[in-house]
Amino acid sequence: MNSYINWNEVQIDPTSDAEINALYDQGYVFVRIGKNILQQTRSVRIKLADFTLSSENRRVLRKVENLSLELIKLPISPDNYDWHIHKLGKDFYNNKFGPGIFTASRIKTILTTQELNFNFLLKYSIIDQNCGYAIAYSNSSIMHYAYPFYDFEAYPSNLGMAMMIQAILYAQNEGREYIYLGSVRKASDIYKLQFKGVEYYQKDQWSNDIATLKQEVFETPSI
Repeated sequence: MNSYINWNEVQIDPTSDAEINALYDQGYVFVRIGKNILQQTRSVRIKLADFTLSSENRRVLRKVENLSLELIKLPISPDNYDWHIHKLGKDFYNNKFGPGIFTASRIKTILTTQELNFNFLLKYSIIDQNCGYAIAYSNSSIMHYAYPFYDFEAYPSNLGMAMMIQAILYAQNEGREYIYLGSVRKASDIYKLQFKGVEYYQKDQWSNDIATLKQEVFETPSI
């Protein structure tokens, strides 16, 4: 499989949101290897002032009617934590990427301790039935949408994309400037590039030349 793109790594003492925002603007994102660690990668973000729903985005949302989003502050106390969350995450990542990629114990640790910087759990429901989650970092200017997982057996194939669109709309409605969607390193990540206002970080600058990126990704051999 393709290795994760990591051009540089920093560990900071985040004293202000402005410091974190500046690093995200240089292609860095929080990762799950340790507290206050950010890696510089081919980050993807949407400038929310330029975002509008496309006809395809609307079609996806129509396919997943009654999808609702709730933000839960992290960490979750042990008394309020539901073990079904990490079971769903483990099953999802085992099925999609193979055993050990994202374990149940690791998911629980991220959600119930302050070991990492992610500070919100995005909880998705359809008619009061929990169907999916994503882990996020958010402040008044940016949101980083990361590590989504959902019940892929019980719900339609459009659910994952609908969850991402809902997060984008939430960030826009809450006045965020950007939402970050992770990185693009292989062909299966191309779906992140379909949105209006999207751009990606290429070593030293942001670019909206999506055609060139798609060509590079499809021509890069697997490792």
